Amino acid sequence: MIYSSRSSLRNFLRHHDPMRLQILLAPIALMLLILIVNSCVAQERPEIVKLANSNFEPRKLATEHLPNAIQIHDKVISGGQPDGEQAFHELRELGVKTIISVDGAKPEVELARKVGLRYVHLPHGYNGIPPERVAELAKAVRKLDGPIYIHCHHGKHRSPAAAAVACVSAGLIKPTSAMAILTLAGTNKNYRGLFQSVELARRLPDSLLDALQVNFRESAKLPPMAEGMVELEHTYDHLRQIAASGWQTLPDHPDLDPAYEALLLREHFTEMSRLEVVAKQPEAFRKMLKESESDAQQLEAAIRQWNRPGKSNTEPASIVGPFQRIGTSCANCHRQYRDLPLESDSRE
Repeated sequence: MIYSSRSSLRNFLRHHDPMRLQILLAPIALMLLILIVNSCVAQERPEIVKLANSNFEPRKLATEHLPNAIQIHDKVISGGQPDGEQAFHELRELGVKTIISVDGAKPEVELARKVGLRYVHLPHGYNGIPPERVAELAKAVRKLDGPIYIHCHHGKHRSPAAAAVACVSAGLIKPTSAMAILTLAGTNKNYRGLFQSVELARRLPDSLLDALQVNFRESAKLPPMAEGMVELEHTYDHLRQIAASGWQTLPDHPDLDPAYEALLLREHFTEMSRLEVVAKQPEAFRKMLKESESDAQQLEAAIRQWNRPGKSNTEPASIVGPFQRIGTSCANCHRQYRDLPLESDSRE
């Protein structure tokens, strides 16, 4: 029965027992209380609303300056390192508010600030994602403003693994959806630790993530060996691009001189060999470093010799050989020492 006037409602209240009224109105009052509480909680913790949208299908994004960009959830994008100011503008156009780097290289904080984006540095290796880093990544995707762009160097291995683990642990996607992200990104199956981290990922309790205190820094301090490996990897990547261009200076990177990059590579091997932590590594590891240092020296000399007037158009074996040996040595070293799953990694 609907009471359309105040007088009718007064008559109803006057002719009904108060105790019976309490019984009749109690469920209504309880429903109103639940609605009010849920509204307040949603306002205080906006991530609850975002977590509810978990039916998103990962897909590749057509981007110009962001390598291997993949939309994993409506709040999370995985990809490669933003290279140059145009890349940061493209992130802004995608609506990104926060960038998380899981790469070891120092983030381009100033470029991000220039376009109004926040940078957070949560690096991890190829051998898997430690539990404490998993929790920090999950906290980040829940707490920080989104959309969030998670990147490594190339966007194929560490960042899709980190994004998948973060989204599963935060409850944004189901564990059964995580492996498909690595497939879509083209993650190398030799990185067993990364696959293991994704396979084992499960949603973390809200209470744990709520209580977790994280200082989200713009740039994290890396151990000397990790920092050296990052510099070495970036220089080697420059040389791979130069090699693909016939060992000529790249038109879009005139600052990358082939002989100078080979010199830098040799210096990276030399400086790494001097580190105290390297002296504690197995003899086979130290031998690889020394051999690669020698190959890098030969590579530099061969490039300088070939770049003299009257050179042939085809790079000589004296260039190709040392560079191939360095690549093979790096791959073997990664397989034996870098890419081991965390629990089987006994190095200091």
